[in-house]
Amino acid sequence: MADEDSIILEVKSKGEFVKQISQRLDVWISEQIPDLSRSHIQKLISQGNVKINDQLCTSKKVIVQHGDRIILTIPPPVPLEIEANDIPLDILYEDDALLIINKPAGLVVHPAPGHSDGTLVNALLAHCDSLAGIGGVQRPGIVHRLDKDTTGAIMVAKTDQAYQHLQAQLQAKTARREYLGVVYGSPKTDSGKIDLPIGRHRVDRKKMAVTPVERGGKLAVTHWAVKERLGNFSMMLFRLETGRTHQIRVHSAKIGYPIVGDTIYGKGRSVGVNLTGQALHAWRLELQHPVSGELISAIAPLPEDFLTLVEVLRRRSGLEVKSQKSKVRS
Repeated sequence: MADEDSIILEVKSKGEFVKQISQRLDVWISEQIPDLSRSHIQKLISQGNVKINDQLCTSKKVIVQHGDRIILTIPPPVPLEIEANDIPLDILYEDDALLIINKPAGLVVHPAPGHSDGTLVNALLAHCDSLAGIGGVQRPGIVHRLDKDTTGAIMVAKTDQAYQHLQAQLQAKTARREYLGVVYGSPKTDSGKIDLPIGRHRVDRKKMAVTPVERGGKLAVTHWAVKERLGNFSMMLFRLETGRTHQIRVHSAKIGYPIVGDTIYGKGRSVGVNLTGQALHAWRLELQHPVSGELISAIAPLPEDFLTLVEVLRRRSGLEVKSQKSKVRS
């Protein structure tokens, strides 16, 4: 088990925080460490993991003062007892090192407290019991993730070597991840690039938002192109250069074209089609095989409700219904 991590924080300038509505301990720490949710921070405080000026503090309501030295200790995660679940998998590619799955909407990628089974990891352990521990006991084999209600291609490492190799490709931006999404609106140009840092939302800690780097935001770059204009909607191709949480959904909404069916960042109005999640699909995954070095390109077929949505929007806008196969591959 990993050792505990201790983070030392100092309130260097009173003036920096005097304008803030609240300077409570939990609020202040959450501003310094955006990756930790407020509830997680409050739990750490109540469990005796915070010291102010070398004195134990268990109250989240303590007001921080200029010159305070705060030590936050983060205990190592407790491994989850993950059981194998016999859940059918739509396999796009598989060999001894690599597995690529077409994930359906509604399937959570990895277990978490309160959601210990019925996830992709549970299904993977039933399919391939050698995954345990690869990339960490809590997310065995998972190289990257997809949101619960985002569908499409996700890669899984079956060996430690493959895991390290695939992670390196993501960091070096040599693995290509392309998504198809239907958005509200019709961009004035046919393509573009969104280069806006993303961090935890300052009020709703379950959400992400465009956040300045100095406030904890991390570099996030999304390339986009219009695949088809559908009246007041558009089908867009997104290519990820980075992989921040909710990146496409946050970026697309920020430039005024939220993903259809996105209840968190979208417009929240019905389009008359029953969607099982947001209209966002990890369509193509291109990577170098971690053992052979050959180029692997996996395409995940679009889900039926996505195809239905596009067809309905074509008809509403007076466009001729075309073959989805020819349109997407054009």
